[in-house]
Amino acid sequence: MSEMRFYGKRILFIGAHPDDIELGCGAFIAQIASQTEVRCVTLSDNQKDPALKNLPDEHFAAMAALGVKPDRVSLLTYETRRFPFFRQEILEEMVKLQREFQPDIVFVHTSADVHQDHKTVTEEALRAFRGRTVLGFDVIRSSYGFFPSFLVSVTEEQVNSKIESLRCYKTYQSKYYFDPEITRATLIRNGAICERKFAEGFDILRIVASFGKD
Repeated sequence: MSEMRFYGKRILFIGAHPDDIELGCGAFIAQIASQTEVRCVTLSDNQKDPALKNLPDEHFAAMAALGVKPDRVSLLTYETRRFPFFRQEILEEMVKLQREFQPDIVFVHTSADVHQDHKTVTEEALRAFRGRTVLGFDVIRSSYGFFPSFLVSVTEEQVNSKIESLRCYKTYQSKYYFDPEITRATLIRNGAICERKFAEGFDILRIVASFGKD
């Protein structure tokens, strides 16, 4: 089957909370972690809630299950559900990432996401990374009207890696969106859209490209 090939030397994933990146991009990260330089930045550790005290350890374990080394994972401390109040500080964090990491492609929350923290991440990323391709990932619990317009074929092994990654979140195992059947069904559905067995789906926030044979 004919398909577009794309590549970046440095790929940046930015999520609002522990679990967001894994839910939205886990199979894709499992595919690329050994092929390129990956950086995953989560802006809140959710530690205002004592019931979530294990999340930082679970987050690093989940990333390790996808093949991302601990020194490539950052977990910051912005207060959950209050991101709009820290908009400028979040923008400055992203500008620093742009300057120091210089990503080729940036993944953030889909524009269809209605969570106030997720929306802030996406809006500020589009400001901070103006000259970069930006793609949006879906966190099923908080997006409405998401339809993947950029589909990346993944293997069953990578699907299983995503499921194993999400199993690291013992704190959230009762949540419906952590059900392995939902994860697998979503990847099958995305695959069906593009006539593949499985696919991770994103929406296009910005594509920066050139056309040529080389």
